[in-house]
Amino acid sequence: MEFIKISDTSEIFKFLKKRNIDGFEVYTIIAQDYKTNDVLMVAYGNDESVKKTLETGMVHYYSTSRKKLWLKGETSGHFQFVKEIYIDCDGDVILYKIEQIGCACHTGNRSCFFRKIEK
Repeated sequence: MEFIKISDTSEIFKFLKKRNIDGFEVYTIIAQDYKTNDVLMVAYGNDESVKKTLETGMVHYYSTSRKKLWLKGETSGHFQFVKEIYIDCDGDVILYKIEQIGCACHTGNRSCFFRKIEK
């Protein structure tokens, strides 16, 4: 495992590269439970959301449909607190290992991945 030390939050952007999704320059963000390793949700983030997440320890995302920054839990109370941060080999996906308060999914399920395909 490689460790990246940053002394200033803006240093993380040296290691990240955005992707164009629906006309927005964003990162794919995966939220994973830090204790169970369950994948709870996948969303997008921009530079501002990543910076706010690093500064506050609370996960912020960027909504491409609403075209705005949002703090996970600001309306539901189901906050996500960052425990660890990883980036993938290409630098375009961020993995937040988090402590999830309440449900991660807007449907009321703990995870957005509550439907299993069986053959």
